[in-house]
Amino acid sequence: MRIECKGVVTQTFINGTPAAILVDTVNTSGYIALQVHSIGASKIGGQKIYWKNIRVNTSDVKLSPVKNVYTVNNIPNNLSAPEKSQGWSLLFDGKTTKGWRSAKGNSFPSKGWGIENGELKVLSSDGAESTNGGDIVTNKEYAAFDLTFQFKLTPGANSGVKYYVTLKEQSGGSAIGPEYQILDDKLHPDAKLGKEGNRTMASLYDLIASKKDPRAFKAIGQWNTGRVLAQKNGQVTYFLNGIPLVEFVRGSADFRKLVAGSKYKDWSHFGEAAKGHILLQDHGNEVSFRSIKIRDLSK
Repeated sequence: MRIECKGVVTQTFINGTPAAILVDTVNTSGYIALQVHSIGASKIGGQKIYWKNIRVNTSDVKLSPVKNVYTVNNIPNNLSAPEKSQGWSLLFDGKTTKGWRSAKGNSFPSKGWGIENGELKVLSSDGAESTNGGDIVTNKEYAAFDLTFQFKLTPGANSGVKYYVTLKEQSGGSAIGPEYQILDDKLHPDAKLGKEGNRTMASLYDLIASKKDPRAFKAIGQWNTGRVLAQKNGQVTYFLNGIPLVEFVRGSADFRKLVAGSKYKDWSHFGEAAKGHILLQDHGNEVSFRSIKIRDLSK
């Protein structure tokens, strides 16, 4: 085992293979400890752990370059050195609306959205879909990508993150595209609609229900981390707080069968666009976003 710590970055390796990267300001110095895990009361005898070749270097420390290891960065709206080296970029700088515009126009909405304390907020209105400020989309379009975002719900709130949004459909409500559902499952009625829970938190909205792994779900009012990994082969995976909850392949026979039985059945080739915008949904409830980042996987 090898552990590299420098500033706010910690990287771990097992037998030379990168395992994890954490960026956090909670502790930037401290003791090195070997753990005793209360095995004395165990009925299983003879349990021992051996350590050897314990060495430390504290001078001229350099972090090893690491690829293809997801970085957990707990500093809001921040890109760490490992993230920059892996090609991540911020979609929200924590201060401005740069890079975003209305889904129904070329400028950012004049109402319905706000920025406060490093948070991009959908402001509360009437709880209806896209009737106040409306959805916002990235100026850029993306083909294959790794998208991560933090969000915080108010009680009873509804929102979502969509992708492969082309804006060609000219729909009356929210723009059309596959959706990572963001919802208060206990208080919002939409959780009981659809089929078999496919409109609940972290579901592929109206198509695939997310696995209800209790480790993934945090209480309303706390920050959650969502992630959409959309690969070049069409495979898409949804994560919530690091736990994979949904997996599917765009354009596959199974995917098209699900679409045919959904509210999207009348949209030709739904979810199969070669590229599209990232969208944050205005559903009339207060929801906050921050640390919105993306890595282009199309190259």
